[in-house]
Amino acid sequence: MLKDYKGFNRVILAAGKTDLRRGLDGLKAIIQLKYGLDPMEPGTLFLFCGTRRDRIKGLIFEGDGYLLITKRLSNGAYQWPRDTDEALSLDREAFLRLMDGFTVESSTHFPAAEASKKHT
Repeated sequence: MLKDYKGFNRVILAAGKTDLRRGLDGLKAIIQLKYGLDPMEPGTLFLFCGTRRDRIKGLIFEGDGYLLITKRLSNGAYQWPRDTDEALSLDREAFLRLMDGFTVESSTHFPAAEASKKHT
């Protein structure tokens, strides 16, 4: 289901390592406070990856509530970008490449709020 890219308008990948013990509210806080994005944007899937890179968490607002998903690979690891100062917007092709185990690149980057303050 997740690999099909169905039901998403946009995918935002939080680069770097995220503590996957965080629940819905903790992940929402990262989206809002670190990247300045709206976690209630309907149809936007926000993705997070832990240290081992064998599992990801996704958060999507469906209009009447949030859906929190976890995917754990039975074999292998995601090629997750580790630059912690940004989030990436993935198009359909980049998302499918990530799900197939390939490295992803994006032309749209959302810098972390802390990073943008350091450079001003």
